[in-house]
Amino acid sequence: MRTILFFASALLLATGCGTLAQTPEEKRAEEKLVRQRLDERAYVIDIDYMIPQRGAGKFVGGAYSITVDGDVINSHLPYSGVAYNVPYGGGKVLTFKDDIDEYTDSGFQGNSRVIVLKTDNDEDIIVYTITVYADGKASVHVRCRNREAINYRGVLNADKDVRKEETE
Repeated sequence: MRTILFFASALLLATGCGTLAQTPEEKRAEEKLVRQRLDERAYVIDIDYMIPQRGAGKFVGGAYSITVDGDVINSHLPYSGVAYNVPYGGGKVLTFKDDIDEYTDSGFQGNSRVIVLKTDNDEDIIVYTITVYADGKASVHVRCRNREAINYRGVLNADKDVRKEETE
């Protein structure tokens, strides 16, 4: 009886886990889509974790993201840290849409790709250093002139087509 129960539970566990695992073809297709989004400079990085310079990191809920569409960045990020020189009321912080002044892409070197972009949103000069891995995971380091730097982790959402959403 124990043997039958053991095999039945092992079978249920194996079939349940099998549906979550990606086949090699699905994994290659996802990696290709990540590369395509980065090559087109049309991608969304969904943020789920922030790591400030002071204090503990924390999971962030909601729709925090960075969207790059050609020469435009739409930054919607939470912030925790020290501000040195900001407008009364705090200003835009890291929630704004503006033109990208400089964009440098290393291309994939091994398993990762580093993108550095710089923008001036009229309140601060901000430099984003984005590291995207082949599987779509991403880390973002944000350095500001008037605020402490902060780090984020998230994933490049390859399913979101930035250009298609704009036309609708």
